This record gives sequence, structure tokens and C-alpha cells, in this order.
Amino acid sequence: MSLKLDSLEAVAEAMTAPGKGILAADESTGTIGNRFSQINTESTFENRNVYRDLLFSADGMEDYISGVILYDETLRQSSLSDNVPYPEYLANKSVVPGIKVDMGAHDLPDSEGEKITNGLDGLDERLSEYRELGARFAKWRAVINITDDNPSGYCISTNAHALARYAALCQSNDIVPIVEPEILMDGTHDIDDSFVVTEEVLHTVFSELYSQGVSFEQMVLKPNMVLSGYDGNNRASIDEVANATLQCFFRTVPAAVPGIAFLSGGQSDEDATAHLNRMNQILGENKIWNLTFSYGRALQQSALKAWQGKSENVKAAQDAFINRAKLNSLATTGDYSEGME
Repeated sequence: MSLKLDSLEAVAEAMTAPGKGILAADESTGTIGNRFSQINTESTFENRNVYRDLLFSADGMEDYISGVILYDETLRQSSLSDNVPYPEYLANKSVVPGIKVDMGAHDLPDSEGEKITNGLDGLDERLSEYRELGARFAKWRAVINITDDNPSGYCISTNAHALARYAALCQSNDIVPIVEPEILMDGTHDIDDSFVVTEEVLHTVFSELYSQGVSFEQMVLKPNMVLSGYDGNNRASIDEVANATLQCFFRTVPAAVPGIAFLSGGQSDEDATAHLNRMNQILGENKIWNLTFSYGRALQQSALKAWQGKSENVKAAQDAFINRAKLNSLATTGDYSEGME
């Protein structure tokens, strides 16, 4: 069944449909090279295509995956079985094809260790081309870190402005923007620090989105969960993370936003799934937004480990990927339990 979505609202709703989530397969050439080095596999054009193909062609992936974020190279590659361009190949499986459009985080001038995301120059033209190639949504990631001195208001406001500019350009090109303000969880901060920073960032982002005319109904939010710093002591429990995250979002995210697709942010596969599941259990039937996932490593790591760059391991890698996708699918409806691992 091919994909037929006649409005940005319909695309956003399809991307965050209950029981499904978004596969982030948009690793840059450098990032995927680092992943391949873990399994002693050379990062060539052909190997990258083989790896992406095994994910996209996994039997039944469309039952659990609503959309795939592609990298520029992958958007222009084709399926190995029938040489169909990936945007068309995915759409034929009723999976929404998307594209990463930011140019990465770079040092923010006149700041101490803070970042600003580049990529606005020429973005309008690139989005027009990507839409012609079949992309129906895009992604832009802003990076905020927590230290004793950071984040600064300057860092938050400049990144929020860039996110909003990107989102407005997306919608003008008939593309749904995934708005991704990520507060990094590296560090020793506690969950209260994470809550305060996440709340300030989301307030600022939605203020900028509103001021630049972005339609909330035509976007998807991809945020971090409210977590303790990974190096902190007495890290928050699953219940504490779920409740803090929901409270923060009730304060900041407009009800008009159709869905929230959480990033995993370096969490373990199991933690990312358990946290999402608990939030959906707490909300039950009283959902303001559909809460789902947009995971990269938390969906791919077990598949990558099973593959090891060998053709004879493709089926095992696909099985590992589908297993993780299914577990996260259950978490979107609150039906996952740790015993399923």
C-alpha cells in the first residue's frame, strides 16, 4: 500500500501514529563510520547502502515504523532488491520518508563551550529539492548542554530562533518539520536541573515558533526526556523520569502539536523503551499528544552488533531490529514490560 497524505497535518499525524515510531537513520558519513568501526567494517558507499537496506527491507518494519529520517546520501540511494529510490521504496510500504537538513553543531561565538546549529544558508533551495526527491518531513537538531555555567540565555535564544526559521522554511516547502531541541544528558546534574533547563528551552522554542508563524498542527516535536545526568549520583527512577517529563511538557508544549517523538539521547535500549512506556501508562486514554519514539542507536545497536558487516548475518540483524521496533511499538501504547526483553 503506497503512502497517500494530502496535507502537512496528515503527514504529522501519520508520523506519530499510536503503535509506531520514527527510525532515525540519518547518521552522517562520519558518525556511521564510527559505528562501523565498532564492528570492524569499512564505511564505504556500498556498505552504508547495504546496512540501510537491511533495515528498510526488514519484513514487517512498516508495522512498527511510521517514518525514517534519511541522510542526504541515503535519500539518493536505492533499494538493493529492485533499485527503487529509498523515498519511493519507503512510501510504497506506507512509511513516511524524511531528511536531516541541519549541518551539525558548531562552536557558538563568544560563549564557553556552547553550540549553535548551522545550515540555514541555502536551506530554502535544499528543501525544495528534497521535496522533489520525495521527502515529506525534515529534521533539525539543536544541542544544549548543562554545566555549572551553561546553558546561557544567549545559547538558548539563538538556537530557538534557528529552529523556528528552519521550521517556517519547511512548511513553506510543503515539508513537516521535526523540531529537535536536545538537552544533552552528559554530566553530573540531577533531574531537577534537567527539568528547569528543559522547561526554559521549550518555552523559548515555542515562543519563537509562534513569532515566526509556524503552524503547531503541522510539526512534530523531538525532545529529550527529563533525565538525571548520566554521570550523576542517585539517578532518577523510571517513574520519576516519566512524571517529571510529563509535568514539564504540560507546562510548555501546546495541545495543538499532534505528536511528540522522543529522542533516546544515549540511553540504553531498555531504558529508552521503559521510560516511554511509563509515560504512556500514566497518560492512559487522556492523551493530549501521541507520545512515540524517534530513536537511532536505541533501535539500531542490536542490529548492528548482529550484522557485523557480513551478508550471512543480514537476517539476524533484521530480526534484532524488528524485535526492538516491536518493543518500542508496545511502549507507545503502554503495553511493554521488562520481561519482554
